[in-house]
Order: sequence, then structure tokens, then C-alpha cells
Amino acid sequence: MTGSTNVSFVSRLDAWRQRHVSDRELVLVLAFMVGFLASLAAYVLHVIIHEIKELITSGFQVATINWLYLLYPVIGIWLTSLFVKYVVRDNISHGITRVLYAISTKQSRLKGHNTWSSIVASAITIGFGGSVGAEAPIVLTGSAIGSNLGKIFHLDNRTLMLLVGCGATAAVSGIFKAPIAGLVFTLEILMVDLTMASLLPILLSSVTATCFSYFFTGGSAMYDFKMDYLWSLERVPPTILLGIGCGFLSLYFMRLMSWCENGYGKLSKYPYLKLLTGGVVLSSLIFLFPSLYGEGYDNLGLFIEGKTLTDWMQVMSGSMFAGQTKYLVLYVGLVMMTKVFATSATNGAGGCGGTFAPSLFIGGFGGFFFARLWNIEQLGVYIPEKNFTLYGMAAVMAAV
Repeated sequence: MTGSTNVSFVSRLDAWRQRHVSDRELVLVLAFMVGFLASLAAYVLHVIIHEIKELITSGFQVATINWLYLLYPVIGIWLTSLFVKYVVRDNISHGITRVLYAISTKQSRLKGHNTWSSIVASAITIGFGGSVGAEAPIVLTGSAIGSNLGKIFHLDNRTLMLLVGCGATAAVSGIFKAPIAGLVFTLEILMVDLTMASLLPILLSSVTATCFSYFFTGGSAMYDFKMDYLWSLERVPPTILLGIGCGFLSLYFMRLMSWCENGYGKLSKYPYLKLLTGGVVLSSLIFLFPSLYGEGYDNLGLFIEGKTLTDWMQVMSGSMFAGQTKYLVLYVGLVMMTKVFATSATNGAGGCGGTFAPSLFIGGFGGFFFARLWNIEQLGVYIPEKNFTLYGMAAVMAAV
């Protein structure tokens, strides 16, 4: 009875809309709704991740190793697998992959559960230590919101594709409070056609998501970056060298990620073996290098906002390297090289998350590693570690 009542209400709403609201006006209204709902989804996801992490790691020691790092990631992946298998009962996949598939089939139709399932699955995975990002699940969620709102009003496939683009734009804009970044992401990654008819809805959803993100989380940026060192021509050679190094680093990340995921894919017939293999790899790496826990944005903040060796040393907190200054560069280099194994193990074993944050993480650690090593060896002009951390993030993300 309730189902028929809902169908009747939707039918009456659609009939009223066709009489009083044009398709162009409807798209603008839906773009606004998509922007609001996507920003709300991003806020809810990050709150859940933060609360889970605080709940299970609040008592961890900073100066000594924590044995529970060996247990939590496995629990998180196992709970995520149970959620997907018994609640969702569908393949969630990597978020952006699912969106690209929906667009490439010219249907742009995403399932209803995609509006919430990725939020729950990725929150469990990342909250318990999964070394992946939350951006791809939010992009999938925002795109699914746009697709399903369009299906309610029986819009054509071309308009559905536009609303999917609005959702992806709103997701990226809401996460980083960067409306232009959301627009560029949609145009470059999803390749939604840029016409005057599509530009206005995409911009509307982008700005809406950004405004509501400011409302939900305040006006502060993700990092409190201050330009302490002005650009000089003397720093051009090391900057070029960093770019070349980040190019090779991105190839290492992409090719090794594909190789690892293919390896875990061969274990699909043995789910418990796949969970055990990926769980052991992930938990062992996080135990050795706690910086690999979760998205890793906090650790990047230590390099971007920190100015002294004391600030940077916090990145080794909770590890066997804690407090040992001479091992900072070694630790950063090892974390940079093992992040890809942690990310692939998380998704390969049954977790849910994306590779956007890991690419930023690897790039940031690579930039700091390069700058710190350059300054220690005194190879020439001093290069600021915080600036080169940002350069590395931009370079690897662009290349990936």
C-alpha cells in the first residue's frame, strides 16, 4: 500500500511539473538539489570516518608502537565485505569507474543504492584504517543522486548525463571547497560536453556544494598554508627535477596498482583467502608505518604547515621510528613507496575507497622527500619543504 502511494505521489508530482515547469527550469532546480545533497553526503562521510577513528584510536600511544594496528584494518575490511555481500548485494566497485561506465553506455543510469551504499562502505573501510580515499565514493554518491533525481522525472539520457556531471562536480567542490576544481574535474575526467546549456547547471551545483560545505564545516581551508618563501629562478632546476621524478613515481603507482589488483582479482574464487592476504599486507604495513592509516591528509598537513624538524617528526608518531630524527627521510621514503601496496591491499581484500587521496599522499611525501634530501646534501639553493610538498601533490595527481 505504501509503495503504491509513493508511486502515485511521484506521478502526480511529475504531472504537475510538466504543466508548470519547463525542462530547462527543472534541470536548474535539480542541479541546486544535487549540489546540496552531495555536500551533505561529503560532510556526513567525513564525520563518520572521524568518529570511528577517534573511537578506536583515542587511547593509542604516540611514542611507542600500537599492536591494535594489526587488527583494526582487517576488521574494517571484513565488516565492509559483510555489508556489501548481505546488505547491498551488488558490486560497488571503485566509485569513478562506476560513473565512467554509466556515462560510456550512454544511459547514465546509476542504481538507487549508490546514493548511500558507498558512504557506509567507505566510512567503515577508512575509519578502521583502510589506506584509500573518500573522494571516489563521494563522486559516485553525488553522481548517483543526480542520476536518480533525473529518473524520478523521466528525463532523457542526455539530461541524465548532465545531472551525473553535476553530481560529480558538486562532490569534488564540496570536499575541497573549490568550485573551479570541481568543474575542471568533471570536464577532464568525466568528459561531459561543455556547452552553454550544460555549463550553467554544472556551475550552479558546484557553487551550491561549496557554499553548503562552508556552512557545514566553517570557513577554514583544509590546510593553513602560508607562503614563506617567494619564487626565484634559482629554484627552477630542482622544480623540474621534482616534476620528472613525480612522473616516474606516478608510473610506479599506476602500474604497480594494476598489477596488485590483478593479483587480488585472481583470488576472487577464494574470498576468505583474499581477505586474509590483503588484510595481513595492509595491517602489517600500517603497524610498521602508521602514516598509512586512513586517507593520510593529517600527515600531509604536518609537511605543509610544519616549519621545523620537530613539526615534521610527528609523522613518525606511533611507530618504531618515533623520536629518532636520523630516520625521518628513510621513514618518509618507505611510506612513499609502500602506500601503493597498502591501497591495493585495501581494495583488493574487499574494502571500498578511491585512489585520488593516495595519489596526493604519494606526491606530497615524494615532494617532501626530495626537498629534505636536497637540503641535507646541500646540493645548491635551499628549497622549502612545504612548497615542494605541494608541488609533488600537484604533479603526481596530474600525472595519475
